[in-house]
Amino acid sequence: MPFYNDERWLGWLDLLATDDYVIIDDGISIELFETILQFFVRMEENDQLVKAGIGRLDKLMVKSEIRGDFIHWLDSEIDTDLNLFFLLMDELKDNLKKFCYLSLSDSEFHIAKYPIGSHYHKHLDQFNERSNRQISVLLYLNKNWKNGDGGELKIYSKNGATLIEPLARRIVLFKSAELEHEVLTTHVARYSLTGWLLRK
Repeated sequence: MPFYNDERWLGWLDLLATDDYVIIDDGISIELFETILQFFVRMEENDQLVKAGIGRLDKLMVKSEIRGDFIHWLDSEIDTDLNLFFLLMDELKDNLKKFCYLSLSDSEFHIAKYPIGSHYHKHLDQFNERSNRQISVLLYLNKNWKNGDGGELKIYSKNGATLIEPLARRIVLFKSAELEHEVLTTHVARYSLTGWLLRK
């Protein structure tokens, strides 16, 4: 059974096509939210989060002045507690193929914690030597986030800059190669599940 019907997907993906991004509030159920959050807590307690870098593979560099988060890459074959999330992403991928004619074949996701005082400078979600990221996916996991906590996503679109609050269960989709964005300094620990849908 699908998570959402064609009408809902079409509405969201129309906005994505027009504005290069879309915000989906209450994008996952409370039950799935709690499952993901519990998984996150286990990974954190077991020291499975590592300092994130910039670049990839042999060119990876850790520069806290640019990027301050700690991450853990997910594997759908190992992290079976998150099966429902991966099924939702498969549904998203299928609808992007159907309605937006994107050639998508794979995905990659990680959980990310931004400690107090950390941020991520303005950037594009693309590597110089690899440009297969098509759609960026953000799922926020911050219970009781309130104004002043920081950690907002600031995106720079053709309509100007937009601040997006990292509210629990909010999903943000945007075109990876089109929108520069940054994570503003957070004043509380900030949690998210972040990933990319990849073209063939």
